[in-house]
Amino acid sequence: GRVAQRRYKKDVLPEPGGAAPAVSVTEIRRYLRAQGIPFQDGYSCLHAPSLFGPELPPAAGPPFTLFIDKTTGSFLCTATLAEGGWQDLQAAVELRHRGVPAPGPDEGEREEEEEAEARRAREDARRIWERALPLGELLDEEETRATKAAFGIAPLADGTLKRFGVRYLRAAKALVFPWFAPRDAALRGLKLLVAEQRGDAVSYTEETLPRFDAYRNLFGLPLIGRRDAEVVLTGSELDALALHQATGVPCLALPRGATILPPALLPYLEQFRRVTLWLGDDLRSWEASKLFARKLNPKRCSLVQPGDLQPRPLEALNRGLNLTKILRAALPAGHKAIVSFRQLREEVFGELANSEQVAGVKWARFPELNKLLKGHRRGELTVFTGPTGSGKTTFISEYALDLCTQGVCTLWGSFEINNIRLAKIMLTQFATRRLEDQLELYDEWADRFEDLPLYFMTFHGQQNIKTVLDTMQHAVYMYDITHVVVDNLQFMMGHEQLSADRLAAQDFIVGAFRKFATDNTCHITLVIHPRKEDDEKELQTASIFGSAKASQEADNVLILQDRKLTTGPGKRYLQVSKNRFDGDVGVFPLEFSKASLTFSSYGKSKAKLKKGPSGGVGGSSKP
Repeated sequence: GRVAQRRYKKDVLPEPGGAAPAVSVTEIRRYLRAQGIPFQDGYSCLHAPSLFGPELPPAAGPPFTLFIDKTTGSFLCTATLAEGGWQDLQAAVELRHRGVPAPGPDEGEREEEEEAEARRAREDARRIWERALPLGELLDEEETRATKAAFGIAPLADGTLKRFGVRYLRAAKALVFPWFAPRDAALRGLKLLVAEQRGDAVSYTEETLPRFDAYRNLFGLPLIGRRDAEVVLTGSELDALALHQATGVPCLALPRGATILPPALLPYLEQFRRVTLWLGDDLRSWEASKLFARKLNPKRCSLVQPGDLQPRPLEALNRGLNLTKILRAALPAGHKAIVSFRQLREEVFGELANSEQVAGVKWARFPELNKLLKGHRRGELTVFTGPTGSGKTTFISEYALDLCTQGVCTLWGSFEINNIRLAKIMLTQFATRRLEDQLELYDEWADRFEDLPLYFMTFHGQQNIKTVLDTMQHAVYMYDITHVVVDNLQFMMGHEQLSADRLAAQDFIVGAFRKFATDNTCHITLVIHPRKEDDEKELQTASIFGSAKASQEADNVLILQDRKLTTGPGKRYLQVSKNRFDGDVGVFPLEFSKASLTFSSYGKSKAKLKKGPSGGVGGSSKP
């Protein structure tokens, strides 16, 4: 069961909040100079004296603890933990000039409910922390050995676990990793890790207090010295422990592994001249390493490329490999526009050796789609079409939800239906049941849905393409988005009369999305209405509205056909009519379940698990 039940907030999902802030690093520098604020240029941030503490005499030489993000203008003061956007910082400067002290971190405009929730999470974390014991203090050595074996951490010494403050919660059979505030070492949260043996491998499930979107711990940060100039970022706390024990180098674990590097953590990484990213042992970790290196400044980053002799640190320790040697072989992240094959050689070998992973993230709900497309890959453009009323939005929301539940950070741009209705569809598909009939289960499913890396653009109706692309760029930086769904192209453009100008505008938009996908190694799924055609005819690639540019630019073309395939009228099926990855095309049938709003057999099989007296789905079994 859950460690703590949280009161549900009305704003189900965090949103990027409209367009990206229009501020450049040049403007930020110009403003600071005009205000007489000294600053230094860092890797990802500008460093300045804090505006949030007491005024220090000039002789004291105030420490540069205010970090201003070069990309967004957001700031964090590591001395007081005050944070906010660029406009908040300008307001603080104005107050300072008037002799009014800028508000501290607790005097901001946090909603009362949000503040109460944060307090509850801290209190829950404190209670769990007090009940947990250091592994070395368990009553008998046999239990300690068995626990270490269950988590696959037999080589980790008790001293290493103690140094990082790791404890064990016997009641939940969970390892407990603390999150201490950098300012006063107060406990701000926890991560609980539960291990499950699956054959020879160990799989882990984790839960955090506070919830994931507010959990921004850099595990190991209290152990970093002020003079440390190098650090290794790992994808898990266990990897950080293994790596530090084997090499003695400063190690930090990212809060959500290879999923996201929140910009709010960048100020804590500014002191390091060299950052090595060793996030895991699969291709997704490798792709994430390259993405994160862009935020951290590639010139100071090195990446450990996954391979059989370079697995994740914990496995390397278990196999007795030389971790120092692996670190020394890390590849520089910064590269020039032109490279020789010698520089690409290792990456080509990696792609050949990991062909399954190169094919992309597999769909759990649509195995037939995996057979044709092989997987969902970054940097591609998928065009999706289907007849009016065939269920395009419903299908594409399940298609995207499937990937999102596997850690693919997803941004939705729904221009046709509003976000509340879209979130309701996706929540129903996630729970695979009609929650209207079981409102007592709503909080449980909504809490789990809220943990997904899913975000929505707040636009509706016609939008300027530049505003949309700026928002997408902002979301990629803030949330490490790797999949953007745009539903749909015509609504985004509005409903003007068909004209040559409109076709040219559509071509420009498709080209802009294609370039965005390539430049940001981000997959874009673009929904386009078909042309007006005879209802009796099946749709073709040529049926996509507009000129041929959309289908030419697309890596994949998917068509939702609302026709009988072999049986019965109105049978829907999905056609893959273009697949640039390996050329496989084909069709497979879909069966729609009205109760769960799903097109996959996943929804159908789950709905049959338990039936209430009225024939509705009962119980609270989890997928």
